[in-house]
Amino acid sequence: MAKAPVLTPRADDFPRWYQELITKAELADNGPVRGTMVIRPYGYGLWERMQHDMDARIKETGTQNAYFPLLIPQSYLTREAEHVEGFAPELAVVTHGGGKELEEPVVIRPTSETIVNEYFSKWVQSYRDLPLLINQWANVVRWELRPRLFLRTSEFLWQEGHTAHATYEEARDFAARIHRHVYGAFLRDLLAMDFVLGRKTAKERFAGAVNTLTLEGMMGDGKALQLGTSHELGQNFAKAFGTRYLSKDGEQELVWQTSWGATTRMIGALVMMHGDDSGLRLPPRLAPVQAVVLAVKDDDAVLAEAREIGERLTAAGVRVQVDDRTEIPFGRRAVDWELKGVPVRVEIGPRDLENGTAMLVRRIAGGKQPVPLDALTTLLPTVLEEDQELLLTQARARRESRTSDVADVGEAVEAAAAGGWARLPWAALGPEGEARLAEHGVTVRCLVAEDGAVPDADDAPGNVAVVARAY
Repeated sequence: MAKAPVLTPRADDFPRWYQELITKAELADNGPVRGTMVIRPYGYGLWERMQHDMDARIKETGTQNAYFPLLIPQSYLTREAEHVEGFAPELAVVTHGGGKELEEPVVIRPTSETIVNEYFSKWVQSYRDLPLLINQWANVVRWELRPRLFLRTSEFLWQEGHTAHATYEEARDFAARIHRHVYGAFLRDLLAMDFVLGRKTAKERFAGAVNTLTLEGMMGDGKALQLGTSHELGQNFAKAFGTRYLSKDGEQELVWQTSWGATTRMIGALVMMHGDDSGLRLPPRLAPVQAVVLAVKDDDAVLAEAREIGERLTAAGVRVQVDDRTEIPFGRRAVDWELKGVPVRVEIGPRDLENGTAMLVRRIAGGKQPVPLDALTTLLPTVLEEDQELLLTQARARRESRTSDVADVGEAVEAAAAGGWARLPWAALGPEGEARLAEHGVTVRCLVAEDGAVPDADDAPGNVAVVARAY
């Protein structure tokens, strides 16, 4: 009788596969309150590496980290009408504290534009105070009705950037810089993720923004996932909070602002974009463990060599873990590391030792081959970089092969139902067509220019709508 698969095959039930993989790879568990999650050490290790890389990119823009309170007076949110309307269904409100009813309810932050502007209005006095570039790493709460680990949870971790500028052009250009050179470069270079850079329609725009830039990725089932957003806020929040500066000409001017954020949703995206029926496939640059050295049997010489290989690979700059738990069957250990997506396994047993080789098993490219022991330190760094590029190539090929150019709403709905994306002229779709798509659970993920660039305006000539079902 054939062995039951470790995971439900993706083709049979993609959501179930996803949930099983999150659990069996020890990324996260459901929290005690519906919609919350406990991120386990292996999952948090991924977030830490993401955080470290993105934080460095953010700081290269001149942005500094700060921290703002979790609790926000409810009155702050009501100052910007579109903002409060957009977030009202998701708010968690505290009405009692210390055993007493609060004089004013406080909101657990869903995002921090309002409280940040309360303090920007104090800190910005003159053009000399601009630009003001602030980021914070924090948690937020948005009450989620249909939770799914990492993708939609009532509490999640993220970074949120908030900036104030003297001119519209400076704010616009900074939002675009974050969009392409922070988020885009991070997703491509570290996570090996393929994506489309685009502009949200007015319907999909962040509440209170005048423009939202997005990065949209295709998951393994053909659905879209928003990977990060960068917003031009115009002067909406500046007007609401009186955030003004004294210009060089001695005039009081409102600032122009941006906000931008990326979340632990990226871990879910990583699973769904790169995972297969055997588990995770981690990009080598991200993986906390790039290579695991497995001792096949409880043999003194084998154990000693496995540890020696681990030391040599570590010295060569590879992140290594030696698995010498020979009391656990070898097959079970191999399956566990495959589930966790470690890019490379170096397996060594008595016969390998006699031959002066180890078995090199590649998680991403697949296959296994014997490699001379003295060649491992030079071969592995090359293999890891090859597999990093392969993940990106595979993700891009999937999106391109499953994206269709269509002429109307009906064809777009068919393409989405078949597990793909569709592209059609925005001039032929427009807000009315967008509403008709929504009746079928299909959304306009973004607008792109004919040449694939990010459009300067919603109604720029030649704009193309990228549409799909989405998470």
